[in-house]
Formats: sequence, structure tokens, C-alpha cells
Amino acid sequence: MLNFAKAYDISITLGEEAAVYPGDPPFSAEEVYSFAGGAEARVSSFHACAHSGTHLDLPAHFEPGAPGLESFPPERFILPAQVLEIENPRAVTREELTGKALKRGRAFLFKTRNSIERLVVSGIFSEDYVSLEAGAAELCVELDSPLVGLDYFSIDRFGDSGYPVHRTLLNSGRLILEGLNLRSVPAGEYTLLALPLKIKGLEASPVRAVLLK
Repeated sequence: MLNFAKAYDISITLGEEAAVYPGDPPFSAEEVYSFAGGAEARVSSFHACAHSGTHLDLPAHFEPGAPGLESFPPERFILPAQVLEIENPRAVTREELTGKALKRGRAFLFKTRNSIERLVVSGIFSEDYVSLEAGAAELCVELDSPLVGLDYFSIDRFGDSGYPVHRTLLNSGRLILEGLNLRSVPAGEYTLLALPLKIKGLEASPVRAVLLK
């Protein structure tokens, strides 16, 4: 039996809160068989981008031939984590992180004004979100972080060519968790559960992300 005092759901509700990154297909759901239509059992279908809502990016997002979702063991998605509250209203910077007690080998989840101001759950995509700077990503790699998470739908600044933060993290074997809602989560240490769907060959998947304290 798991020993924890509190569980924080840090996921965004698809179909309600999740904005769509420009160019990505939107999430949709429909009833295939309905009670109103006389069916004995309700059956629904949904359509989504692999990067919909709260989702996990694998190295295969940018690396041709990298393993898909089905190749990763479940323990890769269950990790000791630190939630770090970021004061800079524009970006997560190396300078700010060096002033915090980051622990080697932890998943780092960055709580920014994206969560505090409810930007991430507004349902409307904003180009004016807090992102990661390349130097912050490099520090995460230096500290052997297995996963880096942010409370918006892209960890790179909107419009940055080449996606330098994605590449710094994914090309070094890290995972990226995007679209987190950390508004109600205090800074501190947790156990992160962020298991993706087991779909052959895919480079990303929505997850139900939870923090245990």
C-alpha cells in the first residue's frame, strides 16, 4: 500500500481547460452509442493530438528512430520530484535556479505565473507564457534530472526557431512534461506519477499527472 498523506492532481481537464498549441489538431469527443439513442451501453470516442493537454514528450519527438512509448518501463514515469516556485515573470533562468536548493537526480517541476494566474487552465492559448531558457535546461541536465516539467503547453519560448530547450533536454535522454497545473501545489519534494498511454511508436502522450506527498 502506498504511504502518502495527500495526492495533488496536476493535470488539466481535456475538453474544458486545455488550450490548443497553434497548428495542433484540437481535442474532441463524441458518443458513438448513447442512452438517448436507445443504446444499452454508452460508448464514446475521442480524437486528440499526442501533445494534448498535460502530456509527456519523449526523445522521439525530435530524434528520428528513437524509441516510442511502448519501449519505456513504467518506473521511468514514477520519480522523486521537486516543485520549484519561479518568481521571474518571463522565463525560468539558470540564475534564479542557482539560488535554489535543487537536488541531483530529481524531476524538476517549475511553478510559474502560468499556474498562479490560471493561464494554463484558461482554455485559450497565449503566446505570453513563462518558458525555460536554454541555460536553465543545461543546468537540469548537469544535475541529472530525468524529467523537466513546466506549467504550460511548450517548454520553449513561443516562436523560438529550432526548439533549443526541447533539444537540450530530449537529446540528452530527459523527458519533458508539459501542461501542468501547479497552482495549488506548495514548493517542495514529492513523488511524481505521470504514466502515458502505451501506444506503439508514438513520441508523446497525454498523462494523468499526480504528485504524492
